Amino acid sequence: MKADIAEQPEVFARLLDERAAQIAEVAARIVEWKPRSVVFTARGTSDHAALYAAYLTEIRLGLPVGLASPSAVTVYGARPDLRDTLVVGVSQSGGSPDLHEVLRVAREQGAHTLAVTNNAESPLARAAELHIDVAAGHEVAVAATKTYTAELLALLMLVESVRGGGTLPAGELAALRELPGHAASVLADDTVVDLAARYRFADRLVTTGRGYAYPTARETALKLMETCYLAGLAFSGADLLHGPLAMADPDVPVLAVVGSGPAGQSMRDVVARLGERRADTVVFGPAAVEGASGWVRTPDVDERYAPLLDILPLQRLALSLALLRGEDPDAPRGLKKVTSTL
Repeated sequence: MKADIAEQPEVFARLLDERAAQIAEVAARIVEWKPRSVVFTARGTSDHAALYAAYLTEIRLGLPVGLASPSAVTVYGARPDLRDTLVVGVSQSGGSPDLHEVLRVAREQGAHTLAVTNNAESPLARAAELHIDVAAGHEVAVAATKTYTAELLALLMLVESVRGGGTLPAGELAALRELPGHAASVLADDTVVDLAARYRFADRLVTTGRGYAYPTARETALKLMETCYLAGLAFSGADLLHGPLAMADPDVPVLAVVGSGPAGQSMRDVVARLGERRADTVVFGPAAVEGASGWVRTPDVDERYAPLLDILPLQRLALSLALLRGEDPDAPRGLKKVTSTL
């Protein structure tokens, strides 16, 4: 897991250098199709990448987005009318039967289909009309790290290429080329290694964020659950105030992802409310926030780019905490690298 995490700057650079043209070609096809809506289907970590893409698609392209429930198709036999819809399957391995069954049925029901995977020979890639290879390379640890951020970057490049009419704008590409350097600087900061001791004996932990940061909160909770075996509870900042705030107290640590965009500004009120509850809140973002008891600095970048960087110290936190608790983060108990569900 440590080695996989460390490779992410290189993965970003490779994806930008070697996949930009292919992603633009896929985007051009999507522009030709003129979908009226988009449906994403994914599981686990990839579901959080799909959630990020859902925010991007609605905000940047103005298209309504849904997140599919694969069991509607595979368990209940639903056959929804998907004409004028783009269905996108997102999966590191591309191996789960339910996802490629959703894409197969979607094509039968009139949808156009796209797979985003780290395996061009996978069943999901073969089931789709189009495929994007995120080019992350072999991932050794069970817990996904570099494949997750590669999915984020590939989906970001895709959406911005569609918005550009089938071409990633030169200014956008130039800004994205700064990401490998930002990622390297984030990974060189050992603040989270020391922070891990703070949570060594925690039984549960809350993660929260809004907008583009919400998928980061959900992915962080998953990483803590699968590597450290603690209960990670993820909420959007808005949902946290609608009930779960009542459980906040000094014994329930909170990790808040607070960026510099509109959603980050709204999160400041959430952190303040947590401070009133005397919750032990550590903020991950470009600026300190009043009401928090700790801060891990991340680069001040465009809000769309922040999820690719904010997750990096949180991955390292999960790794460090697992080791402190005497666990093996490379081989979480009961888990396999490829999970097959129907």
